[in-house]
Amino acid sequence: MLGKKPKTAAAALALLAGLGGTALAEVPVVTIYGHENPGDAELMERIEAGMAAQGMEIDIELVGLSSSGYADALSLRLLSGEIPDIIYFQGGDTEFANQGILEDLRPWIAEATHLQGALWPHNVERLENYPYLLYVFPARTKSAVMRQDWLDEAGGQAPQTVDDWTELLRTLSSSDLDGNGENDTFGVTLPGNTSEMDSLFNRAFGISATWMQNAEGEWIHSRVSDQERDKLAYYQSLYAEGLLDPEFVTTNWELKEDKFYTGRAGIVMGTAGLVVDIYRSKMQQVNPGTELVMLDPPAGVDQGLIAVDVAKESRGFAIHARSDAKEAAVAVLDFLVSPEGQFIDRMGVEGEHYIRDGDSFQITEAMGTWYPRFFVANPDYWSPPVDLLSPVAQGSLAQGAQYFTPDNAFVWPSDLATDVDAAEQYYRTSVFRFVSGEWSMDQWDDYVQGWYDAGGERMTEHARTVLQ
Repeated sequence: MLGKKPKTAAAALALLAGLGGTALAEVPVVTIYGHENPGDAELMERIEAGMAAQGMEIDIELVGLSSSGYADALSLRLLSGEIPDIIYFQGGDTEFANQGILEDLRPWIAEATHLQGALWPHNVERLENYPYLLYVFPARTKSAVMRQDWLDEAGGQAPQTVDDWTELLRTLSSSDLDGNGENDTFGVTLPGNTSEMDSLFNRAFGISATWMQNAEGEWIHSRVSDQERDKLAYYQSLYAEGLLDPEFVTTNWELKEDKFYTGRAGIVMGTAGLVVDIYRSKMQQVNPGTELVMLDPPAGVDQGLIAVDVAKESRGFAIHARSDAKEAAVAVLDFLVSPEGQFIDRMGVEGEHYIRDGDSFQITEAMGTWYPRFFVANPDYWSPPVDLLSPVAQGSLAQGAQYFTPDNAFVWPSDLATDVDAAEQYYRTSVFRFVSGEWSMDQWDDYVQGWYDAGGERMTEHARTVLQ
């Protein structure tokens, strides 16, 4: 447990910011289940103080769970009957939504003071499709980044087409740009599967959405399309030439980043905005003075980033439907997107992450390692008093907006969960077999039939009723 023990002194609580609640006799306790991060206890105290300054006395109790195995640890707690007020999910939420223990957030948001104005467009669509998770953040698009000095040494021209990308990856893999005298740098590395590469290359190979129409006009999953086959054949060629890290299937997030900082990989994909800035800061810690440059997705059949799923939030905050402190829980979430809450959550600690002199603010180098624990509101609603992101990180957000297209994916009914999981597992296993060369592309038709047999048949039948 991070934070403090619950307050015992009674205190009056003013009406909760725009929620129409009644005054309570005692300070309510809002329990949050979330990740365990250094500095979170102090952050909760600053949030409490900020709310108190607005007449809302609330005691926030954060139960921190390790990031490793987080989803499983959270599920065990909830299945044991524990009832927190606010729950951070990073997957695994659907089973609890289906059990009716997650609150429909839309009525609360409609009555809140700040939340509606702070939402991003994709948040609005996702809440309509799945009203149980709230994650007020820019769309989690991926941007490809590399060292600026390495791009300069590779000729200085950012790649424009798929062929340009191949040539850049080839140069990175063969030029010993890290200067260690060994040919041990790969063009690109990935954390465990090819999903990050898909973010960059799907559109170039004509994969425009999760569901596409075949030559007969029938809806089929993109993973059994001719465009998917062509893309995997390209990945296979990269792997065979040594341009794609052959250890990517066993590489986790930490190892991926370490390979990037230490010169084992030339290009990685980072989540637009804050994550790209963290990559920049950590790269400069290992290689002082090194700047990162963002690369645009390649042009091919089409150009752009992978379509953004608006069926539901893949992560975010929920409120337990059986909570006795729903009003207070919504008040906390509402405060966190208010100008005061955004300042606290996004600016970090005064004297450590920023220096203030009256109305003048200056961020420190430590700001590169700070990230908001809760929300990043729509910039039309609140903007920080000083740029919190580097130009490359700002550029990645602009890239995500430039290439944004909504996907046509949807939330699966619970009776198809087994089919969806089986088809996904079959796809991921098959992708590695194709990419690694264990399977030749001549086996594509066998793979397609295997995907349908693994659950894809029922998925496709249901999709055709949804996408009519």
